[in-house]
Amino acid sequence: MPGEYGEGDKFLGVVVPEQRKIAKSCYTEITLGEITELLRDPYHEVRLTALLMLVYRYQKAKSEESQQEFVDFYLNHMEFINNWDLVDTTCHPILGRFYFRRDKMLFYDLAKSGNLWKQRIAMISSLYWIKRGEFGDALNLAEILINHPHDLIHKAVGWMLREIGKMNQEVELEFLRKYSKIMPRTALRYSIEKFDQTLRLQILKGEGF
Repeated sequence: MPGEYGEGDKFLGVVVPEQRKIAKSCYTEITLGEITELLRDPYHEVRLTALLMLVYRYQKAKSEESQQEFVDFYLNHMEFINNWDLVDTTCHPILGRFYFRRDKMLFYDLAKSGNLWKQRIAMISSLYWIKRGEFGDALNLAEILINHPHDLIHKAVGWMLREIGKMNQEVELEFLRKYSKIMPRTALRYSIEKFDQTLRLQILKGEGF
């Protein structure tokens, strides 16, 4: 469907570990102009490899100015980041990392954009903050997206809640006490995968927990 699941994508059948090897072998030489050309390629694996090279370039950037350049490039080319793996592999090590100690209004704007992939970028970028013990913005974004109509956002919200629970189960439980009865079942199931069976059943049945 238009706007979903990499509309018009073609696949070469190259596995991700091989794409990572290719990206690591040449990311230091490639220019942003060449990455742009690769992002316009109809083959999914070519676009993912290009984005991996961008991630590696960003991770090696020494100055804030050069980091900003890669972040701006990412934001200006989001139209090509139109599949779940393209989003999940790249947004948190670039956007999540860059904005860790910066204002995060960008992510609220993306979450409210009405664009599936921008909304997933907003939610998954929070993985970087969650893994460093900061949950507030992730929870706020989850609230914004809690009743989104698309399964890919349900999964993204549930995944980030699960990651919060791995760091601090009580923080996740507090969120679930408020939203478990109204959130999509897919998001709820994703969010409680790591809980013990008794607690999972309590939550799924809507019992007190």
